[in-house]
Amino acid sequence: MTWSPDDIGDLTGTTAVVTGANSGIGLVQARTLAGHGAAVTLAVRNLGAGEAAAQRIRATHPAALVDVLHLDLSDQDSVREAAHELASRAADAGRGLDLLINNAGVMAPPTRRVSVDGHELQFATNHLGHFALTGRLLPTLLASEHPRVVTVASIAHKRGDARVLEGNPEAGYNAHTSYGQSKLANLLFARELHRRAVAASSHLVSTAAHPGVSSTNLVASQDGMGANWVIRTLAPPLVRLAVPGPEAGAQAVLYAATLARPGSYSGPQRLGESRGPVGPAQLSSWAADAELGAQLWSRSEELTGVTFDF
Repeated sequence: MTWSPDDIGDLTGTTAVVTGANSGIGLVQARTLAGHGAAVTLAVRNLGAGEAAAQRIRATHPAALVDVLHLDLSDQDSVREAAHELASRAADAGRGLDLLINNAGVMAPPTRRVSVDGHELQFATNHLGHFALTGRLLPTLLASEHPRVVTVASIAHKRGDARVLEGNPEAGYNAHTSYGQSKLANLLFARELHRRAVAASSHLVSTAAHPGVSSTNLVASQDGMGANWVIRTLAPPLVRLAVPGPEAGAQAVLYAATLARPGSYSGPQRLGESRGPVGPAQLSSWAADAELGAQLWSRSEELTGVTFDF
C-alpha cells in the first residue's frame, strides 16, 4: 500500500483527542491532525509538557486549534474527571467528539508497580484507563456523525496469552511479558469494541494500529524501562541511531485514524513489521480470540465500573 500522512484530507470541523500527545508518536499524531485542520486536545499527565507540546504544534501550524487537558490514565478518578470535562466542552460547543486516539502507554518498568487503584501499572495505564475513557466518552462520540476510536497496540502483543485476564499479577512478574499482555489487552479491546458497535448497528468505528519499532520517549520514561538510570541515559541515543523516528511510527496510527476500514489492525510491513509502508498488521491467535475479548471486556467492566451503552 502506498499511503502517507500527506494523503489525509481537510479535517476542518473535526474534533480529536490524543492521549499521551506531549511527545513521541502521540505528538506527531496531534501535530499532523492539527495541521490538516482538526481541533485537537492533548490529553496528558504532565500539563507543563503538554503546554510545551501545544506551543511546538502552533510554531509549525500557527492557525492550529490545540488545547491541553490533564489525564492520568492510571487513576480512574482522573479518567472520570477528564471524560467529564471533554463531554462538557463538546456539549457547550453543541457537537460530539469525532476521533479518540488511545495512544498513551507505559513500557516495561523493571520492577512491578501498582496504580493508585491497586492495579499493575502497565495494565492500568495501557488498558484499563483507555477502556474507561472510551466508555465514559461513548455518548459524546456517538453524538458525532462519524465517530472513530483508534487504539494503539504493539507487535509486543504476541507475548500475551490467556493470562491477560489476570491483569499482570505480582507472582512471576516479568516486565516485558507484562507489557505484552497490556498490548494484547489493547487489541482485544479494539476488536471487541468493533464487534459490539456492529451488533448495536452503531455508526462508531473502532480500529487498531501499531507503530512498529520507533525512537520515542517510551524507552527513556522513568515510569517504564527508564526507571533504570543506565537505560534512561544510554538507550535514547542508541535507539535513535538504530530505528526510525516517531514520524515513521505515527503513520500507521494516522492511517487507522482517517482511512482504515472498521475493525482493522494496521502497521508497518517490513522487517518483522518493525518499519516500512503501512498495511494490514498480523494478529496473534490470542488477539483474534473473540471469546477471550468478551471475557476481558467483562473483567474490565468489573475493575473500572464502566459500561458501554450504545
